Amino acid sequence: MNILVLKSSGNKKGSSNILADEFIRGAQEAGHSIREYDVIRKDIRPCIGCNVCGMNGPCVQKDDYETELKGLIRDMDMIVFVMPVYYYNWPAQLKAVVDRFYSFTGELTFMHKKTALLTVAWDNADSAFDVVKLYYRTICDYMQFQDQGMVIGKGCGTPGMTRNTGYPEEAYRLGKSLK
Repeated sequence: MNILVLKSSGNKKGSSNILADEFIRGAQEAGHSIREYDVIRKDIRPCIGCNVCGMNGPCVQKDDYETELKGLIRDMDMIVFVMPVYYYNWPAQLKAVVDRFYSFTGELTFMHKKTALLTVAWDNADSAFDVVKLYYRTICDYMQFQDQGMVIGKGCGTPGMTRNTGYPEEAYRLGKSLK
């Protein structure tokens, strides 16, 4: 399977990327091909709601989403959303990617992509992830994505804290388990 790992942390060696690296290691050991894409370091503009694309055409914005990422999404069997939680929600850069799905919703919906969510927060409360998980599940339902699993890293405020939890191993096992 071809897997696209969408990273969205400003910290290249941060907690969410620790989970991503372990997921990738497991998925590669299981024989899958991985493509990493760091959305925070790309020119990806938010959807402006102009509807020129009609949900099935090119976007009027000629940024890295339209010229690179959209094609990668088409070519991959699975999308992995990797993120730190910012103020109890998705980082703006990754949310912009999902909003831009609008430009090919019809096509993308019928691809039945597999997906996974890897996320971390400093907070230990389950409620810190409520909005993140709800949005992920809603997008999966709407886009007819097939959720393969989530790793919800509570209490992962620093890389050291994250390494001392079971979440990296959980991410590894998720990657390794993919069929």
